[in-house]
Amino acid sequence: MKRHALLLALILLVAQVFACTTAIISGRATPDGRPLLWKHRDADDFNNKVVFEVGPRFKYLALINSNDPERHAWAGTNSAGFAIMNSASYNIKPKTDSTKVEDLEGYIMKLALGSCATITDFAQMLDTLPKPWGVSANFGVIDAKGGAGYFEVNNFSYRFYDANSTTDAPEGYLIRSNFSVSGEPNKGAGYIRFHTASNLFKEAKSANELTPEFLLTKASVSLRQDITGIDLSKEVSKAEKIYPFRDFIVRYYSSSTVVVQGVLPKEPTDFATMWVKLGFQPASVAIPLWVGAGGILPDIITAPDGLNAKLCDFTIKLKKDCFPLSSWAEGENYVLLSKLINKEQTGLIQLTNIFDKEIIARTKMLYDKWTKFEFNPTEAYNFYLTLNRDVENFYKIHFDL
Repeated sequence: MKRHALLLALILLVAQVFACTTAIISGRATPDGRPLLWKHRDADDFNNKVVFEVGPRFKYLALINSNDPERHAWAGTNSAGFAIMNSASYNIKPKTDSTKVEDLEGYIMKLALGSCATITDFAQMLDTLPKPWGVSANFGVIDAKGGAGYFEVNNFSYRFYDANSTTDAPEGYLIRSNFSVSGEPNKGAGYIRFHTASNLFKEAKSANELTPEFLLTKASVSLRQDITGIDLSKEVSKAEKIYPFRDFIVRYYSSSTVVVQGVLPKEPTDFATMWVKLGFQPASVAIPLWVGAGGILPDIITAPDGLNAKLCDFTIKLKKDCFPLSSWAEGENYVLLSKLINKEQTGLIQLTNIFDKEIIARTKMLYDKWTKFEFNPTEAYNFYLTLNRDVENFYKIHFDL
C-alpha cells in the first residue's frame, strides 16, 4: 500500500512540475492574420535562456535550460519562419508500450528547428526518425505558409490537429495542457488549466484580442482558476493574505513564456517575432527577438554555456518573496498575493504589465516601419541595446536589483 501511495505521489509531482499550458492560433483568428504560438512553460529547472544556433538547413532561436550543454530546445523559431514548442502529455502513451527511452522532446525540437521549413517537413522528419521516438507530447507548430496545428505524438505514431480546420478548431485556435485529445479519455493532467485557458481565449476571441499582448500580459499571468470561480485579481483589498495557488496557469513551477508571431504568406520570414518572458512570468518582462538580427541577442536574455541569463536571475530572486512557505512540504502551493498585486499598484504583475505594454508599443512602431520597407538588422541590434539598458534600469529602480 505504501508503495502505491509513493508511486501516486511521484506521478502527481511529475504532472505538476512538467505542466505547460500551450496554444496554437491560426491566422483566421488573429486581428492581423498572422498565426501565433504560445507556450507557458512549467519545469523543475527554473534557469532558462535563449540561444542562437545554426542548424543543417536553418538558423534558429531556441529556449533552452541554462545548464544544458546539448542545447535541447523547449521552444523556438527559425529563419524559414517555422516555429515549434511542446507540452508533455500524460495520456498518449499506450499501456502496451514498455519503451524505456523517454524525454527526447527537446532533442526532437532541436532537430526540427535546424531542418524544418513547414509542417509537412516536420511530419516527414518524424516519419524518417528511428522508433521509438522517446516522446509523449503535444508538439505545436506554425510555419510561413500559414500552417498551424498540433502533432500529438507517442513513441510510435502521431495524429495532427489542424488549427486552420473548422472541424479540428471551430474557433481558429487549439489549446493543449498535459493531455492529448487522441489519448486515453479523462487521463493525463492539466484539465483545470485547460478550462481556464479556454475561457480566457474565448473572451479574447470575442473581443478580437488574440494577440501577443494578450498572451504575454494576460494569459501567462492570469490569476483566475475558473473551475472554482476564483479570481485573485479581485482580491486587491485583501492582498496581504496568503492564498491557495494550485492549478492556476501561472504557478510556482512556471519558468518562462514564449510567444511566436508568425508571418503572412509570402511575407519575409525575417518579420517572424519570438517574444520571451524569461523566468517567473509575473516578475519578468517581454523581450522581442528576431532570427534575422544575425545571431545578435540582447545580453539580458542569453549567457555563455553554463551561465544563467540575467533576466532569469532577476525573476527567480523576486519569486522567492511570493512563496514564503516554499520551504515547507507543498508550501509552493500558497502565494503571498501582495507581491503579485496590491492597492499601491506596486505588485510584480502590475509593474511588469505597464513595462510590457510599453515594450510592445515600441516594438510595434519598429515592426510597422520594417513591414513598409524591409527588415533592418542594424535597427534590431540598436533596439536590443536600448532594451538591455531599459530593462536593467527597470529592475534597479523598482526592485534594487
